[in-house]
Amino acid sequence: QVQLVESGGGLVQPGGSLRLSCAASGRASSTYTMGWFRQGPGKEREFVAAMRYTRSLTAYADAVKGRFTISSDRAEGTLFLKMNNLKPEVTAVYYCAATPSQLIASTSRSMDNYDLWGQGTQVTVSS
Repeated sequence: QVQLVESGGGLVQPGGSLRLSCAASGRASSTYTMGWFRQGPGKEREFVAAMRYTRSLTAYADAVKGRFTISSDRAEGTLFLKMNNLKPEVTAVYYCAATPSQLIASTSRSMDNYDLWGQGTQVTVSS
């Protein structure tokens, strides 16, 4: 059974950067689809980015394109989310998610298509 543990969140000033990590214990096949979602205060959980370890899929929410980058270290079984030029409105709990299904760009955006979730890591952007 694959388990996901996020880290790297924290308090950062507007304009700053953070890199989130998601360590996947167990054997996550290279065909897994991995994703990042976030849930801000009083908001529903929303899609941020997704990819497959084989890099045959990379998808981003329009709100983060150009500022966030999803990547992975397949050998270490770790997923990353590099976030640049952070703004207060991205304050949220960020969750890592995974599924053995080979999702496509459209289906990777729905949290209903993911089977495994981490506990989340808080990102707060404030001066």
